[in-house]
Amino acid sequence: MKKIIKNTLVLTVITLVAGILLGLVYEITKEPIANSKEKAKNEAYRSVMAEADTFEAYADFDSEEVSKVIADAGIPGCRVDEAVVAKKGEEVIGYVITTTSGEGYGGDIQISIGIAEDGTVEGIAILSIGETAGLGMRATEPEFQAQFVGKKVDAFTVTKTGAQAENEIDALSGATITSNAVTNAVNAGVTYFHHEIGGGVNE
Repeated sequence: MKKIIKNTLVLTVITLVAGILLGLVYEITKEPIANSKEKAKNEAYRSVMAEADTFEAYADFDSEEVSKVIADAGIPGCRVDEAVVAKKGEEVIGYVITTTSGEGYGGDIQISIGIAEDGTVEGIAILSIGETAGLGMRATEPEFQAQFVGKKVDAFTVTKTGAQAENEIDALSGATITSNAVTNAVNAGVTYFHHEIGGGVNE
C-alpha cells in the first residue's frame, strides 16, 4: 500500500514538473514564433505586391460579411482570413488578401493574393501547406503559381486538358485535389475583392 502511494506521489510530481516545464517553454517560444510568422507574412505581402512600400490593415474587413460573400459565391471549404491595403507612398496600389482552403489533400492551405486596384492578380504566395512531396507540394513552385499572375477574371477554374482560356489553370499532374484547393483559395480572395473592396473585371 505504501509503495502504491509512493508511486502515485512520484507520478504526480513528475506530471506537475512536466506541465510547468511545458508552460515555461511555451512562454519562452511564444513571442519568437509569433515574430517569425509575422515576418513570413510580411515577406509574402512584398512578394505578391512588389511595388508597395507599406501595408495597412483594411479597416472595413468584416469576417461575417466575408463568410456570406464566399458562401453565396459557392466556393467550397474556404475562408478569408484578413485583408491589407498596399501603398506606394500615400497612394493605394492594391490589396493583399489572405485566405485558407480546408480542402487540401494534406489539410489547410493558406495563401496570400496580391490584387491591383483594377482587379489584376499580381501574385500569390503560399504561407502554409502540407501536401504530398513531389505531387501537391509542386503548388509552391513558380511555374504553377505564375498561371494566376497578370490575370483579371471573376474566378479561376482548374482544367486537366491544358489551359486555353484566361481563367483556366492547368492542374498539377497527380494532384488535382491540391490544384482545386489552391485555386479555390485564390477565388475566395478574388471574389472578396470584387464584391467588397470595390474592384471588378467590368470596371
